[in-house]
Amino acid sequence: MKRVALITGVGGGIGSATARVFAEAGWHVVGVDRYSSKDLPGVHHFICADIADIAASQSIFVEVAASTGRIDALVNNAAIQVCKPLVETTPDEWDAVMASNLRSVYLAIRHVYELMHKQGGAIVNVSSVHAVATSANIAAYAASKGALLALTRALAIELAPDNIRVNAVLPGAVDTPMLHAGLSRGHVEGADLPALMQALSKRTVMGRIGQPTEIGQTILFLADSDRSSFMTGQALVVDGGATARLSTE
Repeated sequence: MKRVALITGVGGGIGSATARVFAEAGWHVVGVDRYSSKDLPGVHHFICADIADIAASQSIFVEVAASTGRIDALVNNAAIQVCKPLVETTPDEWDAVMASNLRSVYLAIRHVYELMHKQGGAIVNVSSVHAVATSANIAAYAASKGALLALTRALAIELAPDNIRVNAVLPGAVDTPMLHAGLSRGHVEGADLPALMQALSKRTVMGRIGQPTEIGQTILFLADSDRSSFMTGQALVVDGGATARLSTE
């Protein structure tokens, strides 16, 4: 029987790449996104839903239970970003970021537990390097990703008796629509998007932006009990070495 992975935010750059990586590795992929999509390579079962909504989140796992009877890996990838100073961030914007990036994870883990605890499994939370090193005008996003990292550690302890591993991946600059939108809104100074991307590339030790598939491969590693069976409560930074370099260098 194929292992089953549920990936949220599957329509985005990292989500869609992760779905393809899992499918190529022989997994059955259930993809969830708030925006309907008919063309998602690697997704065997698509569910259009707002994962931050209580009833919608519960219905997702009821539907998956009926169709597959199991979930071996939950990938909490869905996220939104607000790029503006905290004092200009409205309460509605703050709440929207926390709902998408954090509340959704809480709900998904509550609901996946009934499917997962009988045979064990893995939960991979897609956090961000902004959880450990951040910049101006992205405070709500950084706070949500930092909280997700703390939640990862706490749940690794809570769920270990049920043979459920919980880890996080912390992507750096990755070539996705979210990165493009953030740069275009002036999150990083520069003249235009290609120039901004080039400038950002130079800030990494490897001298380039990451590709979504590279994050997907890391997520697969953390989800696969044959590859990372003795790992839980960990945070893998995948940023081309950006956070390894001193600002004084």
